[in-house]
Amino acid sequence: MVGSREVPLLMVRHSRARRYLLRLCPDGTARVTIPRGGTPTEARAFAERNRTWLENQFVRLQSRLPRSTQWPVGGKIWFRGEQVELEIAGMGHIRFGSEVLVVGDSTGDLRPILEKHLRGLAAGELPVRVMEYAARYQLPVKRVTVRNQKSRWGSCSRRGTISLNWRLIQTPEWVRDYIILHELAHLREMNHSARFWREVESLCPDYRLAEQWLKQHREFLH
Repeated sequence: MVGSREVPLLMVRHSRARRYLLRLCPDGTARVTIPRGGTPTEARAFAERNRTWLENQFVRLQSRLPRSTQWPVGGKIWFRGEQVELEIAGMGHIRFGSEVLVVGDSTGDLRPILEKHLRGLAAGELPVRVMEYAARYQLPVKRVTVRNQKSRWGSCSRRGTISLNWRLIQTPEWVRDYIILHELAHLREMNHSARFWREVESLCPDYRLAEQWLKQHREFLH
C-alpha cells in the first residue's frame, strides 16, 4: 500500500543502480529498483516518500485507459452538466435526468437513439439562446446551426453564421453560455488576439472557469 491507494510493489535488485528508482508499470504495479547495498525496507520507505508522485502517475494512467463508448441501462451520461443514470421507466421507456424517452428495446447500446434525442434538444435550445444574446449585445447574427463537430465546440463565420456543437447540451448552462458568447465575440474580433480575449471577458467575466471545466471534462463529452 502506498498512501491511501493499494498499489502492488514489485521490488527488483539491480547491481549497477546507484540509487532507488520508482516507476508505475502499465498494469498498475509500482516497480522499485533496489541499488547495490539497498534493502526492501528502504525501498518501501522510498516508495512511500514518493506516494504523491505515484498517485499522480496512477491518475494519468487511468485517464489513458480506453473508455467504453456504449450507453447501456445503468450507465451514466453527461446531461446539462451532471452525470445522470440511464434508468428503465416502464416498458420500452428510459429516463435520464428530467427526460423520459421511448426506446422500444432497452437492452444493448442506447447511444444512437439517445444522441439523436440530445441533438434534437440542442437544435431547439441553442439557437434560441444565441439570438437572445445577439439581441442583448446588438450583434449581427444571420444564422445559427447545430452540428456534430468533432474537434471544436463552436465556430463563427464572417457572414454572421454561428455553428455550435450539439454536445453543449451535456455541459452546465454557464459553460454553454460561455461558448455562445465566445463565438459571438468573433463578430467583433475575428481572431484570438488579446483584443478578442478582452472582448470575451467583457461578455463573460468568468470565462476562464468555463475553459477549465471544458478541459477537465472533454474526454467525457466526445
